[in-house]
Amino acid sequence: MKRVLVITYYWPPSGGSGVQRWVKFTKYLPESGWQPVIYTPENPEMPGTDTTLLADIPPQTEVIKTHISEIYGIYNRFSGGGARRQVNPINHQRKNWKQRLAMWVRGNFFIPDPRRGWVRPSVRFLTRYLAEHPVDAIVSTGPPHSMHLIARGVAKATGIPWVADFRDPWTKLFYFKHLQLSPWAVRQHRRLEKQVLDDASVVVAVSPLVQDEFRAMTDTPVELVTNGFDADDFTAAVPRPDCFTLVHTGLFAADGNPEVLWKVLKDKVRSDAAFAARLRIVLAGKTDAAVRHAIEDAGLSYEDLGYRSHTETVRLQKGASLLLLPLRKEPEYRATLPGKLFEYLGARRPVLGIGQTDGAMARVLQETAAGQTVAWEDEAATRRAIDQAWEAYRTGTDHDTQGNIDRFERRATARQMAAILDRL
Repeated sequence: MKRVLVITYYWPPSGGSGVQRWVKFTKYLPESGWQPVIYTPENPEMPGTDTTLLADIPPQTEVIKTHISEIYGIYNRFSGGGARRQVNPINHQRKNWKQRLAMWVRGNFFIPDPRRGWVRPSVRFLTRYLAEHPVDAIVSTGPPHSMHLIARGVAKATGIPWVADFRDPWTKLFYFKHLQLSPWAVRQHRRLEKQVLDDASVVVAVSPLVQDEFRAMTDTPVELVTNGFDADDFTAAVPRPDCFTLVHTGLFAADGNPEVLWKVLKDKVRSDAAFAARLRIVLAGKTDAAVRHAIEDAGLSYEDLGYRSHTETVRLQKGASLLLLPLRKEPEYRATLPGKLFEYLGARRPVLGIGQTDGAMARVLQETAAGQTVAWEDEAATRRAIDQAWEAYRTGTDHDTQGNIDRFERRATARQMAAILDRL
């Protein structure tokens, strides 16, 4: 059994989409002859907790943890203490002056991210550790991109081949432009990004369009290994809902608020009493207040379940009449394949994507016959999609989707990752 050191910030009991990729690789890579060794902080910031993910980690998995000091502790004291809070560039909620100052400090003094202080201690620790516990390869997964800087330092010190796994882009990620960066900070980000891309043995992207972007930036081989779904998670039978149930799971951001969809539903509720009696909207995950207010302003009722474990989330997905997948209204999202897309594929329920109709998500939905994508402002197409889904529900013809999704199953993506490691 070959050994691969995996440097990751997110690990159970931390929840969310960022942790699932390497939890599932850790579950299935041993089938291809690779035993992951996990290196992760012992005291990370957690977007949520999900202890159900612990069941996916094989008992023989070695997990190494060291302490990390982060900017968020300083920020909490500066802003008055209380619950642990993150200076988060991803949400666009209105910020007070302390939050705006903290965001500026975060963007310009903690490059590439607030985990920067963990890089040097980790390089020293891992260099010593690997001298006595050798591995055959190193993988870093980011963001946060400080994980790539750790791997770069360790690879230089040890000569071990290194795979830089990008779950999201770096300077081409949608929120990079929202970080309030000075020209100097932008140059530093681009310099570090270039160093990581050039010095890695292999770069891995999760979307074909992101793969193309990276290939244009480096001569290092850039491979594609998408996210996926674990068939083991979708074996339980879930009864069909007794209502026409629209489900959204995961983060629902303000800049992904599908206002045209709410208008279409509002109009249909007013014109169709049977539809009004059967409509159920379910939100499971962190939903921005702007989204909730938009639904309420449309006169629609909804259930906001908040953060749910992965097990519960899968059950909700499988019980949906229609799964909602609005992208963020950012041009960079054309290249993005959201992690929840693959979970939706695994649920085999029809998907309504909202975003660029020529983007990566639209391509996958079309290729797998799992659903359709409408543009954000295309009211006519949105109305047709809702009418079709309602008619299928009303007539009992809303069957599971049957497209070929085998290449996105976690066992298949783990074999892809193992093949990359084998070539090293």
